[in-house]
Amino acid sequence: MTRTALITGVTGGIGRAVAERFRSADWFVIGVGRQELETVDFVDRYEVADLGRPGAMSGVFERLDLDRLDAVVNNAALQVNKALVDTTDDEWESVMNVNLRAAFEAVRAARPALAATRGSVVNIGSVHAVATSINVAAYAISKAALSGLTRSAALELGPEGIRVNAVLPGAVDTTMLREGLSRRPHPDGPEGNFLALADRTPLGMIAGPEQIAPTVLHLADGDQSPYTTGQCLVVDGGASLRLGTE
Repeated sequence: MTRTALITGVTGGIGRAVAERFRSADWFVIGVGRQELETVDFVDRYEVADLGRPGAMSGVFERLDLDRLDAVVNNAALQVNKALVDTTDDEWESVMNVNLRAAFEAVRAARPALAATRGSVVNIGSVHAVATSINVAAYAISKAALSGLTRSAALELGPEGIRVNAVLPGAVDTTMLREGLSRRPHPDGPEGNFLALADRTPLGMIAGPEQIAPTVLHLADGDQSPYTTGQCLVVDGGASLRLGTE
């Protein structure tokens, strides 16, 4: 029987790459995105939802009324490039709703269907959950909390056969990364920051979204990772291995 995955933030760089990877492995993919699109050819079904609104993800599950669900990938994310003390209440709430609350709602709503298939959840976190930088506070805090959600859900849902893991990407060449590179000055602008970031990464490169997607599929697929749960796997080209004081 064809397996079904639901992926949030599916129109973004990582989301789309993950959707394409799942489809190449013959999964039926339901994508959730914020934008209305005239043509959607990279998922099998597309749902529009603003995950910045409380209850949005719960509403998606009510509309879908799924017969089968094998995996949920909580990928939607919002980043505000501001210092903690400059972040407004509205910005804080929006980041927490998209990055954390939507994932919580998805896990809660998906639980019965995932228990029926002994399915899985993969949360897309960030290396900022374990080592961060300036002017990205709300994002880093939300991703650290998402790691906590991953561990708690893995413990509570494990007896039902549901595995819950997280992928914590480092720098990935997406619109979000490019916009975030402007938060620190560089003589050559954001592109200078991009090249410098690649130079500081042990593998000497910035990943493309398609280089993150295989890890997501591996953790989602119970045939590939049947005994893995509660893990937060950093995928950052080795960037977090280096001491910041070097």
